[in-house]
Amino acid sequence: MDGFESERAPQVADVVCQRIERLIVDGILKNGQILPSERRLTEKLGVSRNALREGLKLLRARGIIETAHGKGSYVAQLSAHPASSPLMHLFSSQPRTLYDLFEVRSLLEGESARLAALRGTEADFILITRSYEALVAAHSQSLEASVHARLDHAFHLAICEASHNPVLVQTLRSLTDLLLSSVFASVNNLYHREPQKRQIDRQHARLYNAVTGRLPEQARKAATAHIQSICENLKDIESEEQRLVLATLRLEGWR
Repeated sequence: MDGFESERAPQVADVVCQRIERLIVDGILKNGQILPSERRLTEKLGVSRNALREGLKLLRARGIIETAHGKGSYVAQLSAHPASSPLMHLFSSQPRTLYDLFEVRSLLEGESARLAALRGTEADFILITRSYEALVAAHSQSLEASVHARLDHAFHLAICEASHNPVLVQTLRSLTDLLLSSVFASVNNLYHREPQKRQIDRQHARLYNAVTGRLPEQARKAATAHIQSICENLKDIESEEQRLVLATLRLEGWR
């Protein structure tokens, strides 16, 4: 019987690993999130405490979770800190790559919105609604651009998570710092211009209604049109500023 139990334990531990890994892939457990207590995990997973501990040991060995004294076990930072890489530094330091990033956002978020409208559950739509309402409520508050940008980004991320495509979600999460820079650029440069602000608000509303209304093609078009519009507005502002600089130089007698 002892031999039988020793052969069975690793199999149960593998099941524990698979289930917890699935929770991470599906975004239920997020990077840096503390794992529930052992008692709660054993109840949810339907395994013994010994099997759970063996499973957690395997996850630690794989680098999926980490354990800190006094803190417990938590999901590791799985994206390998891309924001600190030399490539990410180059992207963030070169303004021209902002427009390249908008192209990527248009592709990824357009498909995210389409899939969210197709696959989103009522629970997903509740989370999207909360993010959207928080963004709308922020319009009447005097928030810093960085805070407003995070609310804007959270709304788009909530839609992405409703796509139920874990690779898509992790791809966008790995680009969080870069994506926030593009959202900050739009908030900082466009929200104090009333026509552009109203346009962005209407675009967010169309995107929200299309996703929660389960209209996949409309959702894709709304997401793509929103990002392309922001990109065009920023290019217009950039051209306007360059013309202003040139006119000022001519006025001051520069040749």
